[in-house]
Amino acid sequence: MRKLIGDRAFYRRVVAIVLPIIIQNTVTNFVSLLDNIMVGRIGTEQMSGVAIANQLLFVFNLCIFGGLSGAGIFCAQFYGQGNQEGVRSTFRFKLMTGAFVLLVALAVFIPFGPTLISHYLTDGEGAGDLLVTFAHSTSYMRIMLFGLLPFALTQCYSGTLRETGETKLPMIASIIAVLTNLCLNYVLIYGKLGFPALGSDGAAYATIISRYVELAVVMTVTHRHKADYPFIVGAYRSLRVPAALAKSIAIKGAPLLVNEALWSMGMAMLNQNYSLRGLAVIAALNISGTVSNIFNVVFMSMGNAIAIMVGQELGSGKLEQAKDVDHKLIALNIASCLVMGSLLFGVSPFIPRIYETTDVVRGLATTFIRVSACCMPIYACGHSCYFTLRSGGKTIITFMFDSGYTWAVSIPLSLSLVRLTNLTIVPIFIICQLADILKCTFGLYLVKKGIWVNNIVGDAKTEQLPAQE
Repeated sequence: MRKLIGDRAFYRRVVAIVLPIIIQNTVTNFVSLLDNIMVGRIGTEQMSGVAIANQLLFVFNLCIFGGLSGAGIFCAQFYGQGNQEGVRSTFRFKLMTGAFVLLVALAVFIPFGPTLISHYLTDGEGAGDLLVTFAHSTSYMRIMLFGLLPFALTQCYSGTLRETGETKLPMIASIIAVLTNLCLNYVLIYGKLGFPALGSDGAAYATIISRYVELAVVMTVTHRHKADYPFIVGAYRSLRVPAALAKSIAIKGAPLLVNEALWSMGMAMLNQNYSLRGLAVIAALNISGTVSNIFNVVFMSMGNAIAIMVGQELGSGKLEQAKDVDHKLIALNIASCLVMGSLLFGVSPFIPRIYETTDVVRGLATTFIRVSACCMPIYACGHSCYFTLRSGGKTIITFMFDSGYTWAVSIPLSLSLVRLTNLTIVPIFIICQLADILKCTFGLYLVKKGIWVNNIVGDAKTEQLPAQE
C-alpha cells in the first residue's frame, strides 16, 4: 500500500497539473448540461436530434484527439528531455494531421450525414415524432460543420501547451468559450434581446462562435508570449518536420488515430444498438451522459496527468520513477472515483426532472446515471491503463486494448442482447457496462508487466533552427 501513496511533493505536482484541467472540464461539462437542459426544455424531438448529431460529430472529435496523440507522446518526452525544436516539430505534425482529419470528416458528413442520422431513428414508447427529430438533427449537423476547423486548431495548440506543462491557458480559454456559449445559447435558443428563437439551430450557432473565441484566446496569448511558450517561435516559418521524426510519429501515431476513429465509431454503434429499444433510449442516454460527464472529469483529467507526468519521466530517462509515479496515479484515480461515483448516485433522481420530456425518458435517464455511478471506478481503471500504455509508445497494444475490445466484445455483446433476447434496455445496459471489468483486468496485467516503460525519444534527432518567426 505504501507504494500506492505519494508524499506531499507528489500530490502538489499532481494538483498543479490536474486542477486546471478539472476546472476546465467541469466548467465545460456544466455548461454542456445547461445547454442540454435548454434544448431539452424545447422538447424531446429537439433534444434527441441534437444528441444524434453530436454522437456522430463525436467521431470527428475523437479522431482529432487520436490523430494528435501520437505527436503528443513525443511532445511530452521531448519536453522532459529539454528539446524545444522537437516540441516545435511535433506541433507542426499536429497541424498537418488536423487538416487531414478535417478534410476526411467533411467528405463523409456532407454527403452521408442524413443517412447516418436515419439509422438512429427507431419508434418506441416516449420517443416523439421521428420525422421532426430527423429534421432537427440534420439541420443542427449542417451548421455544426462550420465549427470543425476551430476545434481542430484549438486542440493542436492546447494539447501542445498541456504536454509542456502549461495547463492554465487552455483552462482560461475554455472557460471564456463555454461562458460565451452559455450566454449565446440563452439568446439564440429562446430568442432574447431581439434575436429570433432558433431552437436547436441556435445551440449550434452558439457552439460555433464559442469555438472561434476559444481559438482566438489560445492563439493570441501563445504568440504574444513567445518567451513562455518557445515552441511557437519559428513554428510557422515552414511546416517541415524531419523525415525520421515524422516517420516515427506516424508509426506510433497511426494506431492511435485508427484506435480513436474505431472507438468513437464503436460508441456510436453501441448507442445505435441501444436505440433499437426505442428513440426514448437515445434521449435518456443523452441526459445521463451529460450529467455523468460532470462527475467523470476527475478520471478523465487524471488520464491527462498520467500522459504528462509519466511521459516526462520516461523522456528524461527516469524509468523506475515513471513506474512509481504511474502506480500512484492509478491508485489515486480509482480512489477519487469511489467518492465521485457516490456523489453522482446521490444526485441521480433530481437532474432528469428538470428536462421537459416524458416520464419514460426521465426514468431511464435516472437508472442509466445510477449504473454509470456504480461503474465509475471501473471506467477510471480502464482509462488509467490506456494512458499508461500510450505514454510509453505502446500504441499497437493500446489499439487492441481500447477499440479492439470495443469491437470484439462490447458491440457484439450489446447487439446479441438486443437482437436475440427479450431483455429491456436496463439489464442490457448494465451487462454491457460490467463487461469492462474484463478490460480492466487485462489492462492492469499489462501495466504491472511494465511493457510500456520506454524512452522513445532517446535517439530521436531534430535539427536546431534559428529561433525567429
